[in-house]
Amino acid sequence: MTRNTQDSAAEPTGPVGVVGAGTMGVGVCHSLIRSGCDVVVVEPDRRAADAARDRLAESLRLARLLGRGPAGETGRVRWATAVGELDGTGFVVECAPEHLGLKEKLFTELDRVCPPDAVLASCTSAIPVALLAARTGRPERVLGLHFMNPVPLKDTVEVVRAESTSPETMDRALALLARLGKQGVVVADGPGFVLNRVLMMCVAEAAALVDEGSVDAATVDAVFEKCLGHPMGPLRTADLIGLDNVLDTLTVLGEQTGDDRYRPPSSFTALVAAGHLGRKTGRGFHVYA
Repeated sequence: MTRNTQDSAAEPTGPVGVVGAGTMGVGVCHSLIRSGCDVVVVEPDRRAADAARDRLAESLRLARLLGRGPAGETGRVRWATAVGELDGTGFVVECAPEHLGLKEKLFTELDRVCPPDAVLASCTSAIPVALLAARTGRPERVLGLHFMNPVPLKDTVEVVRAESTSPETMDRALALLARLGKQGVVVADGPGFVLNRVLMMCVAEAAALVDEGSVDAATVDAVFEKCLGHPMGPLRTADLIGLDNVLDTLTVLGEQTGDDRYRPPSSFTALVAAGHLGRKTGRGFHVYA
């Protein structure tokens, strides 16, 4: 179900928290500050935080040059090293790596430090939201916001409603997305939701074909792009997401569903082990300049 709302009363009045300053965290932060939100970014790794500051500034510079909406100012961002510094936020988007234990611990901490009426959203790509909500005393205020990469250029978000998520929480999340100029497609909770439940199996099967040696990655993607009109085939899509992130998602899906079809083939794991993670490293299933 596709939903959008312009209910300004539901929008967050204080700063929005972002946990994790990786690719998705920086992208969410970019979109928030360009919509006029103040943001608190929590990143305990100081080296990662420094790199994220640089990426955010460059991303905003490019957006200004290309005339993509209003200018955003890095002065709207406060950088923090601990979740405890989110005690004044009314809405938090968790963008930590796709590891269940890590996210469960974060939601326990967020529940402890954030105001009782704060909404806690996860940018998880596969972990059932119910597992994270169960780690809090406010399951009605927990939901999933599965942003697409690159966040500033993607205008649709998969909004995951767990059984416990309240209508008010949904309204607040959709109002925030509307402020960002994004539309929410509401889906039910479950491993991988809709998008990655289907996409990740396609990526794993495409990689398995390459592993068999019967076809190369360029041909696999060409079939999807030219025959079906996809902007990118499954392996180019995996390169864009980041093969390390895809591997984490496949692992979660395999564990949560018990389905061996999510098991990554050896060619995939070998690329990740060698540090060939896709576009961000210049090589994955394809080579990038």
